[in-house]
Amino acid sequence: MSDHSFRVAGKTGKGALLVHGLTGAPGEMKYLAKKLHKQGYAVYGPQLAGHGADQESLLHTTWRDWLDSLREAYESFSREVDEVYVAGICVGGALGLELAAERPEIRAAAVYSMTFEYDGWNMPRIAVAAPVIQTVANLPLVRNMSFEEPYPFGLKDERLRERVATAPQSFIEGALDRMPMGSLYQMYRLCRHVERIGKDIRTPTLILHAREDDMSHLRNAYRLRDALGGPVEVGVLEDCYHMIHVDKERDLVADWTARFFEHARPAPAAASGRASEAAPGALKPAYV
Repeated sequence: MSDHSFRVAGKTGKGALLVHGLTGAPGEMKYLAKKLHKQGYAVYGPQLAGHGADQESLLHTTWRDWLDSLREAYESFSREVDEVYVAGICVGGALGLELAAERPEIRAAAVYSMTFEYDGWNMPRIAVAAPVIQTVANLPLVRNMSFEEPYPFGLKDERLRERVATAPQSFIEGALDRMPMGSLYQMYRLCRHVERIGKDIRTPTLILHAREDDMSHLRNAYRLRDALGGPVEVGVLEDCYHMIHVDKERDLVADWTARFFEHARPAPAAASGRASEAAPGALKPAYV
């Protein structure tokens, strides 16, 4: 198993912990890291447990193992910076929220393409079978089964999707191109756990989701918004699919995240969560 984690020192005392998705790898967070680093952030993209190798390695881990590896990354990173912010895609975002629940000193969180269900326009079979999958996916004869992520691979950018179609292993080094059923089961368990504890998560949270997400419908973003107990801002993107942090609007995702982190304030202990929604153009930072 190769470690594809990366770290870059910053200048402001602020640090962004960037968490890749399920079957993904740290490399998918590098564009976001580059943009945040230009704003003075130290950045750390750790590799989650079980990732970076093969399907068998991933199946040897649970969501709690993924969380343990993120905890270790946080403990190391927090000694190098004064403030920690966390951002993640899909499972990475859910893990970031669980970490924020445990570490309320985390200043803010960003969650991209939250996925309680694979119910996007390109996932009809998974959506229909979800109730059964959540029941049987971890059984011995089922958990080793896997499915290939279908075209267009969460990408509206035609140039990027063709790269994935012709050379998937070179697009994001260390990522898998198949989803094991046992790992999908762990994703469902993690996301439902986050939903159960959501009202205790007081961390200011930015939720970004594509209106045309091919893997997870926009309703997943609102479901997460309704579950959280702290201040929430929801942003809807109009020109990308699931992989919003690398797709056509990646600059907007990075700028939106930087702006939210800059202005995030901890929720008062007794306040109830209030969510807001704004158009992307209205949230572009002044430095764009």
